This record gives sequence, structure tokens and C-alpha cells, in this order.
Amino acid sequence: MKVVIFAGGLGTRLMEETEARPKPMVEIGGKPMLWHIMKIYSHFGFNDFVVCLGYKSYMIKEYFFNYFLHNSDITIELKNNNVKVHKTDSEAFNITLVDTGLNTKTAGRLKRIEKYIQDDDFMLTYGDGVSDIDINQLVDFHREHNKIATVTAIQPEARFGGMELDENGEVKIFKEKPKGDGRWINGGFFVLKSKVFAYLNHPNIDEIMWEDMPLEKLSQDRELVAYKYTGFWKCMDALRDKIELENLWNTNQAKWKVWH
Repeated sequence: MKVVIFAGGLGTRLMEETEARPKPMVEIGGKPMLWHIMKIYSHFGFNDFVVCLGYKSYMIKEYFFNYFLHNSDITIELKNNNVKVHKTDSEAFNITLVDTGLNTKTAGRLKRIEKYIQDDDFMLTYGDGVSDIDINQLVDFHREHNKIATVTAIQPEARFGGMELDENGEVKIFKEKPKGDGRWINGGFFVLKSKVFAYLNHPNIDEIMWEDMPLEKLSQDRELVAYKYTGFWKCMDALRDKIELENLWNTNQAKWKVWH
């Protein structure tokens, strides 16, 4: 089953990093966010990726084109340009890199990779979110419900802690960054049937977000089901998120590192 990853956006809320590189190429622990996401899927046996490129697409192409050399011990004989590889630490990834347009919105990006999807089912996620979700359980859930689309629903952590006070001002309950207010939001990690492309046949599909008309129509048709996940999930939406993820990695608390 193929895994489609959105990796073409501008990442304007992380401009400190994305002025120089695409958001999925921002590094956590010395590896791009995109690599971390692929490692999650690879751990569960899914190594066939289709990456939707846009902003600074050449950087993602160059990274994977030279991945083998960057992760090998090599001897270079400059006189005749011979290269000898001594040891490599590569991956089992099979990656199709597709230019889906600089300003194309997410529904248009998904439509543009349709020709690379041959199977009935495929997966889709964003290039800025990691989780310790069990991908195999997610796929099983999708097949059991037999809907066109399955979305992983998560409850985001609150930005600030909360307190419950009595009339005298004593703190009855103190919670540091509790879960949200009970609402569920789109956490990515979709599983889709190829029938979903029928929902992308709009003449202006390049100007439409996947999260708007297509998902709304799937919901109206009762073809969208949510896989509720309460484990670890984190989106790198701003610099503070990047710093938090980096700290988790450096202190061996990166729960998304399921490939130990």
C-alpha cells in the first residue's frame, strides 16, 4: 500500500526555518521531519512513498538522490573520480517525488498524484506531524468500516495549563497542559480508497483544500469515518513545536520513534 505525503506548502508559521528549506526538511535530531514520518510507516512495513512537492522541491529531490552517499563511509579517488563505498546506513524506502505545483492547494496536490496510485487503498498524511500510532491497526479499522476515507482524529494538548479554583481562591485542581476541551481534530494519517479521486474532479481543484470541499462532501455522503487516537501526536506548526520535538528527541523521549 502506498503512502502519500503532502510536502509542498510554504510553512509560513515556521518562517524562521522555512525561509531556507521546505517545512518537511526542517531537522529533528539531525534528520528531516519527512524522514521521521517515513520511518514510522516503514516500521509497520510500508515503504512505498509518493511525496507531493511544491515549495523548494529541488531540496527534497537532492536529499533523497544523494541519500546513499550521505549515509555511507566512502573513499574518493580524485585522480580518476572513483568512489568506493565501505559501509552504508540506508533505508528500504521506494520514493516517487512529484512536483505538484508551487501554489497548488492540498486537494489539487492529491489529484495530481492519482496516476501513481494503482491499488484500491492508499494512505495519506502531512509532512509536519508525527505520532506513535499503530499504522496496522489504523489500516484494519479502515477495512472493517469499508468507507472511502478514514481520518485519524486526535485531541490536541492545550497550549496552557488550567486551574479550577474554589470561592476562596484555593486551587482545587491544577493541570499542566491538559488535553483539549473534548473536541476531536484532524490529525492526518488518513487511509483512503482510490474512489476518493472522484471527489477531486472539480475544475478549480488546484485552488481547493483537501480539508474543505472533498472531506466535507465525503462526510455528507457518510463515507468518512474517524479513527480516534489518544496516544502521542505532535504537529510541527511553529518554532516552539520544533524546539519541543528536538528536546524530546535529545532526551530519549521521542514517542514517535517506534523503530527502536
